[in-house]
Amino acid sequence: MQGPLARAAVRAAAAALLVLAVGLASSRARAQRAQPAMPADPCWTAQAEAMHRMHQAMEAVTWTGDPDADFVRLMLPHHQAAVEMAKGHLLCAKDPQLRRLAQEIVTDQQSEIELMERWLARRQPPPLEKTP
Repeated sequence: MQGPLARAAVRAAAAALLVLAVGLASSRARAQRAQPAMPADPCWTAQAEAMHRMHQAMEAVTWTGDPDADFVRLMLPHHQAAVEMAKGHLLCAKDPQLRRLAQEIVTDQQSEIELMERWLARRQPPPLEKTP
């Protein structure tokens, strides 16, 4: 594919990659800034650890060019962190309304995780079988 259309497509792809790279660099720079020490509170620690795992998992997702699959692959760790944070909050929550909210988050997000995992499984080809 040659010509103006091909060159425009290459320029658009390069621009998109540049925006993504700048965004990731900015995100990492913010994360690396000196932050105050976390309090020695198990409830806060659980929340912070869940967020940290989510950020690591989301940054490990590689772009495939399939916006639907990319969206789902990014949302899975996001939803899993929500479940972990809500479960952690249930151990520490004092407000009955927030306890109910946390329980609803666990239930709803787990259901959505299952839906997304099924969707991905249908979209991805099965692994090749190894022959002995």
